[in-house]
Amino acid sequence: MSNQESYKHVKYLWHDEEAGKLSGVDRLVYRSNRLGDDLTLTNTGGGNTSSKLMEKDPLTQEELEVLWIKGSGGDLRTAKRDGFASLYLDKIRAMKPLYLNHPEKGPKTEIEDAMYPMYSHCVFNLNPRACSIDTPLHTLVPFKHVDHLHPNAVIAIAASVNQERLTKEIYGDEVLYVPWQRPGFDIGLRIEQLIRDNPQARGVVLGHHGMSSWSNDDKTCYETALEIIDRAAQFIEAHDKGEMTFGGPKFQPLADDERRQLIARLIPWLRGQVSVYKRFVGTVQDDEKMLRFVNSIDGPRLAGLGTSCPDHFLRTKIKPLFIDWNPASGDLESLKAAISAGLVQYRKDYEAYYKRCKHPDSPSMRDPNPTVVLIPGLGMIAWGKNKSESRVTAEFYNCAIEVMRGAEAIDQYEAMDQQEAFDIEYWLLEEAKLRRMPPEKELDRQIVVIVGAGAGIGKATAHRLVRDGAHIVCVDLDETAAKATAQGIISKYGEGIGVGGTGISDCGPAIGLACDITSRASVQQMFNDVLLAYGGIDAVVVTAGIFVPPDKTGNIEDRLWDKTFAINVTGAYIVADEANRIFRQQGLPGNVVLTTSANAVVAKKGSLAYDTSKAAANHLVRELAIELAPLVRVNAVAPATVVKGSTMFPRDRVIASLTKYAIDFSEDEETDVLREKLAEFYAKRSLTQSPIEPEDQAEAIFLLVSQRLAKTTGHVIPVDGGLQDGFLR
Repeated sequence: MSNQESYKHVKYLWHDEEAGKLSGVDRLVYRSNRLGDDLTLTNTGGGNTSSKLMEKDPLTQEELEVLWIKGSGGDLRTAKRDGFASLYLDKIRAMKPLYLNHPEKGPKTEIEDAMYPMYSHCVFNLNPRACSIDTPLHTLVPFKHVDHLHPNAVIAIAASVNQERLTKEIYGDEVLYVPWQRPGFDIGLRIEQLIRDNPQARGVVLGHHGMSSWSNDDKTCYETALEIIDRAAQFIEAHDKGEMTFGGPKFQPLADDERRQLIARLIPWLRGQVSVYKRFVGTVQDDEKMLRFVNSIDGPRLAGLGTSCPDHFLRTKIKPLFIDWNPASGDLESLKAAISAGLVQYRKDYEAYYKRCKHPDSPSMRDPNPTVVLIPGLGMIAWGKNKSESRVTAEFYNCAIEVMRGAEAIDQYEAMDQQEAFDIEYWLLEEAKLRRMPPEKELDRQIVVIVGAGAGIGKATAHRLVRDGAHIVCVDLDETAAKATAQGIISKYGEGIGVGGTGISDCGPAIGLACDITSRASVQQMFNDVLLAYGGIDAVVVTAGIFVPPDKTGNIEDRLWDKTFAINVTGAYIVADEANRIFRQQGLPGNVVLTTSANAVVAKKGSLAYDTSKAAANHLVRELAIELAPLVRVNAVAPATVVKGSTMFPRDRVIASLTKYAIDFSEDEETDVLREKLAEFYAKRSLTQSPIEPEDQAEAIFLLVSQRLAKTTGHVIPVDGGLQDGFLR
């Protein structure tokens, strides 16, 4: 096989002209990326690839063989050269006697786990990348190239009751079969012996786990993996049950608009229910395949059996929470009641699972709340500590459903034994991997909505808060500007990982939305989009504002007066009021930060509407702090003359101010130069004599959104460089 036409269910992405330009590790990276590019072959972060390559020893300058293998926790699709561990092959193979001579060897023995730390003695060229727990398999397979993947089609075979017979039926003697066994040295030795006994074999199906292919040619290894997976997929499709998949439908899906409105009404409450220990970020999956499963007759039975592949249940837990609810009723209160009862039972079941399966040295029980909630009529809501983790969780449960579909088509689905599942979930090596992860940032798990994020203070705040882990919803009347700020964040910090989520929930750490805050309907629609994207909110920052100068006679038209108050006061109130509805549903402490102005306490000629609206906004802060207490803190920052990047200082206003203050300028100077002159003038009027910039306001907003000022509410923090006229009287 050599091209896409040879396969029916997988993508052939290898190009000789590209691969031919590469050598050594770079070809391994190329092969890995091409495998990862096809999402039917493996899941995010799953699988690993290796090549045994000749390298020059940095000490002896001798040519020797080095095992390059995708590092622990890496992702095949996005891996680069630095994502691969490198080990002296002869040193790893020299570890065999350590294992074989131990009096108590075998799966899950002490010597099994003791082998993993020994790899640090085999590192080639001081490579800091930790190697995979599948390193023994790659080491002991006597071929130069090995691909180990977790494709749904093959796992469907490996999670069937008659998995061994099916492997033989589909592949004959070309592919070996090994029943489930935890990764380690023992299974590597078993596969090594099977290859000796069956030299014609080109791969192996690993019970409840996945598959591996091998070859002395890297392209052939790649093509063998595709062939093994494609044959499994063809076999499944030949037996597909069509309309009777999962026993056929029990419920009909709700219409798209009705379904998403109901999810938006439910999800903040649900987030509060599952965020008992720490906050979760959500991902919604309501596509046709997910709705087919949750609406099916067999869905509850299959979900209750639990997942089969260890890569899956490390994210999804041993099983999801499947809600017993009839979507035809459309009754939100009955749905909440069903979820409440389901959560109580789920936590009891998880605690019982932990107590039944734990060992004397097992880590403490983890959060017993579900990470996957399945609801007939609505779909799936997956949870994680951040958007990436919730998307990966959603992705993995999509994979689990496809495994169930395939297994039920060709045989009968079989979940992994619960003790085996526990021993993976609470494996000390997995615990060590969790502990190696960097500590959470100050605003991790937080979803922050910033109104006015298209420019100036709002844009600076978006970039400041994301640095400390916040998920950012960039909102602006100018949708293009909002999306540009969001894209700037994604370009700098990445889109994240995982391919779960449908509609707006298929997003990364930032999104851009349009909103007219003078319209309650527009604000409600904006928050609905936020809820579908992330599952809730934790803080709302309003930096949007307007300055309307008087005409040449000093008058302000009534409509412009009304517009000033509509944006600077009423709009801020509407946003805070609608956010409060969500905070109340979640039951989690929230934050509102408004942007007022030093002008709220400093009266001056020429800004009557603006100054009085900001004075009203100052008092709005105090009133909201009382109304929203004790769950929600409400504070504000009060800038003074933030000229840089501000939409309230267009060129004509800057020129008018320069003229007013008799500051020299030329009409042909660029706007940014003129703004800088005005900013310097304003700076000289302050005690610190420093220009006030958007980043200064963003730092103050960060303090109010974080827990650093957790006991502060109803307060307005001046960030004005020290204006004497603004001192409190």
